[in-house]
Amino acid sequence: MTTTVELTRFRVAPERAADLLAARPGMLADFRADRSGFLDARLVRMAEDEWLDIVEWRTPEDYAASRAKGANLPGIRAFFDLIDSLVSAEEGTM
Repeated sequence: MTTTVELTRFRVAPERAADLLAARPGMLADFRADRSGFLDARLVRMAEDEWLDIVEWRTPEDYAASRAKGANLPGIRAFFDLIDSLVSAEEGTM
């Protein structure tokens, strides 16, 4: 089975890293409740202020539908609001 992988690299001020990690469970709970085709997500700290979010989706259409919703729920919004800047966003398959 092929899955779609979202790779999003972003920056968060080092002093807000703990807030980012605290907001993560709420974001994941909202994704599970609201995002069809959401399979799994892993957050990797790349540098002091840089992070990589690896999110797996059942199909490219599920990923596109999620992107269209944006930060539509409080847990997702709380996580996204902590992001200072986007470094890159890519899509692939595995």
